[in-house]
Amino acid sequence: MPKSEGAEAPGPGDTSYLCVIDKHGNAFSCTPSDGSDQTPIIPGVGIVCSGRGTQSWSDPAHPSSVAPGKRPRLTPNPALAFKNGKAYMPFGTPGGDVQTQAMLQVFLNVNVFGMSAQDAIEAPRFSTYSFPGSFEPHKYYPGRLYLESRIDASVNDALARRGHDVRAWPDYTWLAGAVCTIVNDHKNGVMHGGADPRRPAYVLGW
Repeated sequence: MPKSEGAEAPGPGDTSYLCVIDKHGNAFSCTPSDGSDQTPIIPGVGIVCSGRGTQSWSDPAHPSSVAPGKRPRLTPNPALAFKNGKAYMPFGTPGGDVQTQAMLQVFLNVNVFGMSAQDAIEAPRFSTYSFPGSFEPHKYYPGRLYLESRIDASVNDALARRGHDVRAWPDYTWLAGAVCTIVNDHKNGVMHGGADPRRPAYVLGW
């Protein structure tokens, strides 16, 4: 069992995110994440092997170990949602194990709570660290829940009463991910882009 850790939760590394929808409706969603300075260049080819094997479990009996028939757990999670058979919403973020948590919150903000792409991204976020992390040595923080400080204090208090180890993030923090997305409004023929102010990010359209 991984060792329980102290006060500081882990932060993300060198991951990026990019999404595109062209005029024909073709969509692209990509989360490049590989430390090219950590692995050797293959002679005669000029490329490097992925160093992401260090993100898996070294225990050969673990389901996430690197071996035939296993399914190593990796954090890059570029997503592409479809609606009525058409590409509707590519979205993703850097942020290690925060990725899927931040992405789900943005997706629900758009599709359940009716927010615009940008408002959905800028809305305050939370993240749990109450599980073994994806990266060796797979530290974990039992009950740990971080919330951006824009979330009302009464919510923090209610969560603490339910047994969560509630911690405060600043109003906006890069530790909560940096989600970018495009929402393709097929009905009105308009695309809406959103970029996260928590890290350097931007939207382009032409």
